[in-house]
Amino acid sequence: MGSELQGKTIAILAADGVERVELEQPRGALYGAGARSDLLSIHPGEIQARQFDMVSAGTFPVDRQVSDANVDDYDALLLPGGTVNPDQLRMNADAVGFVKAFVATGKPVAAICHGPWTLVEADVVRGRRFTSWPSVRTDLRNAGAEVVDEEVVIDGQFTTSRSPADLPAFCRAIVEQFAGAPVSR
Repeated sequence: MGSELQGKTIAILAADGVERVELEQPRGALYGAGARSDLLSIHPGEIQARQFDMVSAGTFPVDRQVSDANVDDYDALLLPGGTVNPDQLRMNADAVGFVKAFVATGKPVAAICHGPWTLVEADVVRGRRFTSWPSVRTDLRNAGAEVVDEEVVIDGQFTTSRSPADLPAFCRAIVEQFAGAPVSR
């Protein structure tokens, strides 16, 4: 087990419909590097995970509702994908407000697959370089981002990847990026 993230707490923002592997693998990589994580969501209890958006893939317990979360308690933010998950988040004022406030801190933010939809809704992608699932790219462009088709894109505080196929590279990149952030609190 590594220690590059020792003492850091990562916010993972997700809702029902999250792509299981896009939450589980990055969370495991962060844990393996010594980080703690809190799963934030728009409702208490558990969120329903999916596999390939279509197949039920169990649940994850919610640690805290995003409406009760404070950006100052976290060192980095992870936005997993799945089609339904970010669609719900971008329609929730508390989730969008948390993302916007988090980005304003300058702390690292990572998003994979459809995860950047919430960043678009928070109006924080203009002038930045991103990648995502192909169907999200037009939304990113329309919101003012430069969009590329690459395994991992790092632009300032943002780290993005396209799909579950990119998870090995994405996990390595977020551990490295999150390790560079000063510890909050």
